[in-house]
Amino acid sequence: MRSEWEVMTLSNLSIKTAYGYTASATNLQISNEPKFLRITDIQGGIVNWETVPYCKITDDKIANYKLHYGDIVVARTGNSTGENYMFDSAKTSVFASYLIRYIINQDIADPKFIWYQMRSQIWVGFINNVKGGSAQAGANAQTMGRFECIIPPLQTQKKIAHILSTLDDKIKLNRKMNETLEAMAQVMFKSWFVDFDPVHAKAKAKSETELEVTAKELGISKEILNLFPSKFQESEMGMIPEGWEAKTIKDFGRVITGKTPPKKIEDAYTDKGKPFITPTDVDDSLFVTKTARKLSSSGQIAVKNSEIIAGSICVTCIGSQMGKTTIAPVNSFTNQQINSIVLKEEYLKNYLLCNLRGRRKEIFLLGRGGGSTMPLLNKTSFEKVNVLLPNKNLLIIFDDIVKDNIALVLQNDIESNSLSNTRDTLLPKLLSGEVQV
Repeated sequence: MRSEWEVMTLSNLSIKTAYGYTASATNLQISNEPKFLRITDIQGGIVNWETVPYCKITDDKIANYKLHYGDIVVARTGNSTGENYMFDSAKTSVFASYLIRYIINQDIADPKFIWYQMRSQIWVGFINNVKGGSAQAGANAQTMGRFECIIPPLQTQKKIAHILSTLDDKIKLNRKMNETLEAMAQVMFKSWFVDFDPVHAKAKAKSETELEVTAKELGISKEILNLFPSKFQESEMGMIPEGWEAKTIKDFGRVITGKTPPKKIEDAYTDKGKPFITPTDVDDSLFVTKTARKLSSSGQIAVKNSEIIAGSICVTCIGSQMGKTTIAPVNSFTNQQINSIVLKEEYLKNYLLCNLRGRRKEIFLLGRGGGSTMPLLNKTSFEKVNVLLPNKNLLIIFDDIVKDNIALVLQNDIESNSLSNTRDTLLPKLLSGEVQV
């Protein structure tokens, strides 16, 4: 650190510190109700505002809990203790009770510069040292307020924040591109395999000429249209295209429930082993390319029967995050909260991925059906989840159409991880003066 730069605590940098609002979240907005930011909405310092719920709050209270640009909110309880987000959205929002808000004094500190220090390994180490060791870990505002921040001159802070933001902007661009790529695949999936548009259109066509016109309207070739049936049949899943089958997940591959290495194996985790996927590692991406922990050789041996191969589909099957679906791009292990499908055939992967990612709410409700207070879908129940199976040739064509875009999603995720690592490596060097601003 440069000798002329100060060190100040987070509390001293904050004009005001406050705990969040207690309310029930709802997915339906009534009138002008604000977004209701919760711990679960913050993943790796990022918030997908499209999935953040709303809440009811009176006009006299909203001023106390409304978020403004530069406010930093920090999770204060559970495994997410220390997870944080700097508010930069245009959406009217309030923050929930398990979050703490720090309003940074912008006369002496740039909020984004402070937030970057709270995304560093120094912050992670600090949180691990101060959070309580009880069954429900946590830390209060006063405790987290003791975190020490390096404070260069304000203009230097802004320059450092700008450098790091440039990397983050590219990461955001990759994320947005991935959302578009997935949406394109999901539009085709829904048209073909949910709404059955080609089947309905083919049933109405009365001549070869009409079939050609229909194919153009659907954006497919006549050859592809011919692979669809023109009639429907009854099944246990309702009316489905003739010749297609009502199957279950176990018909697509072998289901493996993950397992956590026993605590007696002290060296189960390492920095360079095979990925150990848990629900907190699964975000909105199609792929899980980054995990908080990896298994050492000892850890892998302890749970060797639960290894999944690259390309397996992982679904969270317990808790509030149940139904999240992703792909393991390399051979991996998962904990017991995830059921994975090791597919029989490669061409089934993207079809089943699109299918399950569009059914998260349904899977969550299936887990709630057991009557338990904790949503749970065990291996036996998960294997019985219904999945429509179209004819093989059509599945192969669907895979051929979408696989390049889905491969690009993985490429973008890998690049974003590299940019993230560069950003995290650059920060301490900028703060120490090793790299000039």
